[in-house]
Amino acid sequence: MTAVGTPMKRREDPQLLVGEGKYVDDIQVVGQLWMGMVRSTMAHARITSIDTSAAEGADGVHSVLTGSQLQEMGLWIAPLPCAWPVTEDMVNPPHYPTAIDEVHHVGEIVAVVLADSRYGAVDAAEQVIVDYEPLDAVASIGLARDGSATAHSEHETNKAFHWPLVPDPDALDAAFANAAQTVKANFVQQRLIPAAMEPRGVLAVPSPMGGDVTLYSATQVPHILKVMIAATTGIAESKIRVVAPAVGGGFGAKLNVNPDEILAVTLANKLGRAVRWTESRTEAAFSTHQGRGQLQTIELAADADGKLQGVRVHVDADMGAYMMLITPGVPLLGSFLYTGVYDVPAFGFTCDGYFTNLTPTDAYRGAGRPEASYAIERAMDILAAQVGIGPDEVRRRNYLGGGDYFENLEVPSTLVFDSGHYGPNLDRALELANYEGLKTEQVRRREAGDSKQLGIGMVTYVEICGLAPSRALGGLNYGAGGWEHATVRLLPTGKAEVVSGSTPHGQGHETTWSQIAADKLGIQPEDITVLHSDTAISPLGLDTYGSRSLAVGGVAIAAACDKVVEKAKQIAAHQMEASADDLEFAEGVFSVSGSPDQAMPIQAIAFGAFTAHDLPDGMEPNLQEQVTFDPPNFVFPFGTHVCTVEIDEDTGEVELLSYVAVDDCGNQINPMIVEGQLHGGIVQGVAQALWEEACYDEDGNLANPSMMDYLVPSAAEVPSMVTDYTVTPSTSNSLGVKGAGEAGTISSAAAVMNAVVDALSPYGVVDMDMPATPQRVWRTIHEAKNGGAS
Repeated sequence: MTAVGTPMKRREDPQLLVGEGKYVDDIQVVGQLWMGMVRSTMAHARITSIDTSAAEGADGVHSVLTGSQLQEMGLWIAPLPCAWPVTEDMVNPPHYPTAIDEVHHVGEIVAVVLADSRYGAVDAAEQVIVDYEPLDAVASIGLARDGSATAHSEHETNKAFHWPLVPDPDALDAAFANAAQTVKANFVQQRLIPAAMEPRGVLAVPSPMGGDVTLYSATQVPHILKVMIAATTGIAESKIRVVAPAVGGGFGAKLNVNPDEILAVTLANKLGRAVRWTESRTEAAFSTHQGRGQLQTIELAADADGKLQGVRVHVDADMGAYMMLITPGVPLLGSFLYTGVYDVPAFGFTCDGYFTNLTPTDAYRGAGRPEASYAIERAMDILAAQVGIGPDEVRRRNYLGGGDYFENLEVPSTLVFDSGHYGPNLDRALELANYEGLKTEQVRRREAGDSKQLGIGMVTYVEICGLAPSRALGGLNYGAGGWEHATVRLLPTGKAEVVSGSTPHGQGHETTWSQIAADKLGIQPEDITVLHSDTAISPLGLDTYGSRSLAVGGVAIAAACDKVVEKAKQIAAHQMEASADDLEFAEGVFSVSGSPDQAMPIQAIAFGAFTAHDLPDGMEPNLQEQVTFDPPNFVFPFGTHVCTVEIDEDTGEVELLSYVAVDDCGNQINPMIVEGQLHGGIVQGVAQALWEEACYDEDGNLANPSMMDYLVPSAAEVPSMVTDYTVTPSTSNSLGVKGAGEAGTISSAAAVMNAVVDALSPYGVVDMDMPATPQRVWRTIHEAKNGGAS
């Protein structure tokens, strides 16, 4: 039995389940100092004075340092980095680890307390008195666009950039001029607060001599973080080690270079003592970036039968107060996917980025692609209703390749989709959902005037994963490459080490990587150790985000294993006095074709390579190979999701009755892990549709920073999901794999909202904003009944 394709249990879990996993907060260092952050209580203001005297006199306080004092200490040589300047003239106000003269969002750090204990630091921070001169706050994208106030006093406008993707403007204009049917819809992508199970934390430990420092951080990107710390602080890369211990989820919220990381490293180096910080759950609402935050306008041009002729999109994107690592690039990640899985002759996309006096935005599970999928899939439902056909039929009429199999197909947004086969995927989803039976029940309820109406929503999505190749990213002015590195060692004992530059934070890399290497090397998965997440052990890598781990990192591991086997083959041929071309390799054993008695296990070759007593002339000892893989193209997983909801007309309550997901992520390494990823992703998208929203008042204050008010779903709110798969291997890599980590989130918000609007359609409702809370749904129903349908 092969390991690849087997639903193996995660080997990471036992250690975590019994409490032996080490998160940042579990690591203790003698003599450590805790940071307590003094944060701005105003969204936009000038700092007129800071009184630290009371805090400095508190028990256990080492020092209190204001932003201006920290700057005078020379702890940094550059602002926090933005790695994706999307245009040459993009406005990028400097973002330092602490505010100096002016604050630009509630929660921005204005001073740091260093104390012997965590709670001593927090208590002392509350004793620091900061006086402000209030300035007008830009507390929404609408206000930013209006321009009556500016988020940064030194700038005359809130606009950060304008980015167009319009391959053929004349064709686009003609498509709309000649269209028999047009749709124009406006959608709001509300801000979301990432809520990983583990809050962020940092611990910087300086070396006793030499200026070296080790940073333990709850990060997705230790390799990128190391480079950016060096660039920001001036500390040589060779003196920085970054370790991501056990990390309790990330979802994009842990891929940044944050003020606390820079402060911990520089203060530890300066003081010669370990410095640490762990955010509270409420503090996370201010100190960690938020997701989404877009106003979308999408227009469809179609013929009389609903066949698309053109798609035109404009997005106003909320950057928040500052550009974080990839803030301006997030809406661009979705720009190429606003045509979805559809054959669209003409396409145009434009995006304007705006600064507001709110917490910065950046990547959150899906990063631009859920927003794109939402817009096109909601618009397709509106088009179907307008033409008078079903939502399934409007999709069939427009699928790329007519829904049949295709590979390496160029689409109007200039991408080349690796492979697709949408028709059977839709068929399977409708079958599992009992679509015809649901429609019959829906009609029965409507005819009976039932107070609980049924809504059926569907989505066929495609997403872009892998975040590679490097040349393509360079063309988008992205500040890093798309490659990934792997080293594979077959040790003298016959066991193996796999060193990965891809960094897990819950994805199950150790399990999946061992399955790939086991099949390639012909040994058991339990005989393989996977090393990762430490820049001293794995010095090369570009980490984990954008569903890139398997499609880039996993493929690199497979290629390194192939090189190990090839070297072992040369040694085996030499020692068996046979031609390498005559050797066969199966289940870990080399044998001579036609002479099965001449055989040699790869473990024996590994020991021979170690002793080096009998190697081919010129061959180096040991079985160790490395590969840096830069894919030729992205990968494009897809799927169809069908959601059924029941809406109580009297209360506005939305109950999720069923959810069917048929996904296609190419070949699967571990189906159990894929299913878990999809379940989690689906729930996060459902949460955006029904519950989650970061709400700000007109002064830029977050109204719901705690879990008492910000609604994150539990298992109780979600029904058992039905999952199934079609398999369309990718043409972009040798394993035929695509991505699965974000797929559920790409599709589920649109599927749920399509179902909600479908349930409300008898009242004349064609759209409503997320989240579909009971109050919002009830109000929408009663406004529609009174002639004010949305």
